[in-house]
Amino acid sequence: MIRQAIRSDIPSVVNIYDKILELEAQGKAHTGWQKGVYPTEKSALDALSKGELFVFEDNQKILASAKINQKQEPEYAKCTWMFDAPDSEVMVMHTLVVDPDESGSGIGSKFVRFYEEFALSHGCRYLHMDTNVINTAARALYKKLGFSEQGIIPCVFNGIVGVQLVCLEKKLG
Repeated sequence: MIRQAIRSDIPSVVNIYDKILELEAQGKAHTGWQKGVYPTEKSALDALSKGELFVFEDNQKILASAKINQKQEPEYAKCTWMFDAPDSEVMVMHTLVVDPDESGSGIGSKFVRFYEEFALSHGCRYLHMDTNVINTAARALYKKLGFSEQGIIPCVFNGIVGVQLVCLEKKLG
């Protein structure tokens, strides 16, 4: 079940962040994220306070989370998007994380389908998201789910220097 997060979900969300960051430190994950920089408990709490944090829960265990809103990152303005969509019709998913212990179970795909349905229910036919160029697993998943890469923007992103931000887009319907 995917639902809006509540305060008691935060430790579980942060635990997923920490597992991914540990794998990153070991060279077993390639997100480009940095411990203590992004993502952090503050990232999750900020999304929660705005009602933008969602979680995938199964048997009372949080297995994934993402932030969903209509806030396009400033870096997106540097991208040449395929569709000239009005901001009011664009939904954005940020920081999709799946517990590494659940990798390959289809949870990421289910979360993206939820994101698509959520967007449509809010009058948004255009989806934007991003990932780091080194995150080949996410890039492959998003391609499989019908997203197209519209550009790679070199930037400082979420406080991390040297990011090659891949901008992804999909039109629904």
